[in-house]
Amino acid sequence: MSPAFPWDAAMALGLSALRWRPRDFWAATPRELLAARGLPPSQEPLRRGDLERLIAAHPDTP
Repeated sequence: MSPAFPWDAAMALGLSALRWRPRDFWAATPRELLAARGLPPSQEPLRRGDLERLIAAHPDTP
C-alpha cells in the first residue's frame, strides 16, 4: 500500500505559494502539482492491478 497523499502540503503549495484559485488547484493532477514544485514525477507508474482496485473501491455511480 502506498503512503497517503500529502494533502496539507499540496494545498499549501497550490493555494498559498502558487496562489492558484481553488478551482484550478482541484483541477490539477498530482503530476501537475509536482511539476509546479519543480519535482520530477514518480518513477513508477500506476500498475493495472492497482488501477482496477481503485476503480472497484471508488466506482463512478450515483
